[in-house]
Amino acid sequence: MHNRLHMQPIPLCGGRSRSGRLLGQLMLCACLTVGTMALLGGQAVHAQESLLKRPLAKLDDKKPMFLQADEVSYDNQNNRVTAKGNVEIYYNDYALFADKVIYDQNANTLSAEGNVRIKEPEGAIINADRMTLTDDFRDGFIRSLRVVTSDDSRIAAERATRIDGDTTVFERAVFTPCKECKDKPNRPPLWRIRAGKITHKKAEGRIYYEDAALEFFGVPVAYLPYFAHPDPTVKRRSGFLLPKYSQSDDLGFSVEVPYFFALAPNYDFTFSPRYTSERGVLWKGEWRQRLKNGSYRIEIAGIDETDSKSLSPAGNDLRGSVETQGAFKIGSWWNWGWDVTAETDDTFRRFYDLDNILRTNRVSKVYLIGQHERNYFEANIFHFGGLTSEDTSNAESTVHPVIDYSRIFDQAVLGGELSLDANALSLSREDGADSNRVVAKLAWRRTLVDGIGQVYTPFASARGDIYRVSNVQDPITGVKSTDDYIARGIATAGVTYRYPMVARTASASHVVEPVAQIVARPEGVEQADVPNEDARSLVFDDTLLFDTDKFSGYDRVETGIRANFGLQYTMQLDSGGYLRAVVGESYHVKGDNPFGVGTGLETDRSDYVAGLYYAPTPNLTFLSQARFDEEDYELQRTDLFAQYRRGPFSGNVNYANLKAQPLLGIAEDREELVAQGSLQLSDYWQLFGSIRYDIADDQRIADSLGLKYADECFVLAMTYQESFIRDRDIEPEQSITLRFELKHLGGIDFKSGIDDLIADSEDDKS
Repeated sequence: MHNRLHMQPIPLCGGRSRSGRLLGQLMLCACLTVGTMALLGGQAVHAQESLLKRPLAKLDDKKPMFLQADEVSYDNQNNRVTAKGNVEIYYNDYALFADKVIYDQNANTLSAEGNVRIKEPEGAIINADRMTLTDDFRDGFIRSLRVVTSDDSRIAAERATRIDGDTTVFERAVFTPCKECKDKPNRPPLWRIRAGKITHKKAEGRIYYEDAALEFFGVPVAYLPYFAHPDPTVKRRSGFLLPKYSQSDDLGFSVEVPYFFALAPNYDFTFSPRYTSERGVLWKGEWRQRLKNGSYRIEIAGIDETDSKSLSPAGNDLRGSVETQGAFKIGSWWNWGWDVTAETDDTFRRFYDLDNILRTNRVSKVYLIGQHERNYFEANIFHFGGLTSEDTSNAESTVHPVIDYSRIFDQAVLGGELSLDANALSLSREDGADSNRVVAKLAWRRTLVDGIGQVYTPFASARGDIYRVSNVQDPITGVKSTDDYIARGIATAGVTYRYPMVARTASASHVVEPVAQIVARPEGVEQADVPNEDARSLVFDDTLLFDTDKFSGYDRVETGIRANFGLQYTMQLDSGGYLRAVVGESYHVKGDNPFGVGTGLETDRSDYVAGLYYAPTPNLTFLSQARFDEEDYELQRTDLFAQYRRGPFSGNVNYANLKAQPLLGIAEDREELVAQGSLQLSDYWQLFGSIRYDIADDQRIADSLGLKYADECFVLAMTYQESFIRDRDIEPEQSITLRFELKHLGGIDFKSGIDDLIADSEDDKS
């Protein structure tokens, strides 16, 4: 009997099926219509809407399946239901679309024909010419099939069988994560794997291949009798990672074969031994773990060089390091963590490419930070160490700990803001001065604006220090002191005056602001007997011009009376760009001048400082800071930075020029240039490079040039690098690195020195 329905959607119910499942399990409920509207789950929807893009409706347990079609017919004699025209079936987050679907209650199967598509709960889309499934979408047999996963990976096959709702076996199949070419959809993808049989086990999240070949542009390049990899739904899985190869004069031929252990959802371990023909095996391993309130990692590396041709600079047979980082939250306001590296000698990590070869120092720390609306607390334990041959024992020091605390009080005092800053430090050296201190500072400031817009900011502070120092060497006699206690106090008072004058033009706002500041302190504050540990990195520029104390740390303080003068100009463009320029000078009016030679502040009149900050568009940023001699205007220091990003090009340049400052450890003039950039040649091709150049010595420090191809499924990058660093067993090097990466399969790195490539080429010719 045939039943053809038109115009109005009418629900129909059929009898029970023998299987007791799905269509006919309790009832068959179908909503049918002709035209563009249908009733689906009680909601009107457009029949031609792309159902692959909208979320599936939540199913009612009493309505186990929803069916929609242009026409439905019933064959009660053979227990068959046939749906034709824009057929849509929804069940348990599955969706089936076809031109025609036949439900056979006797065989308990659904047979779909013509433009068959299935959308699975994970987002994968299965396309086929014909498809036969059990009525719960679990098992089935599919012809001329193509599967598109949620990340656009594809499996195409002549036929496929689904078993137990978990395993799908594809026969005479291909797999590729590469997208089809829009202009030439029949052209082979960049790469694919063609196999006699591909088995996808969903519960395992793994795809197995038998009798397979890796093809590039349809051309076989490697035969793979059997292998497997995780499917696109898997983010982490135990197994071998692709190896890394390298060739160099120092290490010879090297190969690293990592194995990843996915031990649990929140922790894993990667074992990465590296064989080197010249030095033996470098054993490496990295442990990572994520906990409820944070995460940490530990990397261990070590090697026994007893049988190698040359020993390390420190003369060690056993060399190694432990590197670890961690970050954790303690409630809403507190965080703690660490970044610690311990190593047997200074060059180990650079020699074995575990660190950047340009690294010159090692800083390890453990920290605790608490921050609230008006309070800030930070405690750090540091270990400082130099890594170059020029570093002395003074470069090694341990801070255990340094504590900083700041608080801004809620209540105003004399109409102004009252704040408290405190610091405590304990520092020691094996061979050098030891220093312990406690510092507390109470500061007040208030801002007043008069009727014509002049801004006055009076301020005052009182500070007290207590030091305990030992092993301080007298620069004249060379005698080291015993424990010595030093107490000092200093009061500061002053006022800052500003008069911003605003003007408006057709396309911008302008502010011209003269600034003057006077700061008064007592004279005769104890300085000489206090070792200077944290106030060495003094860079006098426009950002420090109006600081009440220009020293970078607590161990040195300004004394006497000082006046600071400057002029600021700001332009804000209506288009969003801006320009800011600052110029000024500082005057030491009275008292002892604590600043050393070369700082720009050692004379009563300081050097001139200037700053220019310019960003006419979001794509261009320019920054310039300079210091000029107060008498002949000779340039003493300059820092330039420019960054440009527009269209396919992006790049930045840093330039620094600094005169010698012996008291700060800078024995000679320095001039250096650092630049890097990239050019997007096309959608997939990119050219990139960098250079670090010592202009003073006319010497390149390091540079690189590379070419990269990257699309949705394949990455190929080649980089040429040069390093001119020479430090004990670290020698200048020229190398080429090649990276080859296939999506879902991993990547391979190969690095070789230029000398080795030339030698291999000459050997081949001979």
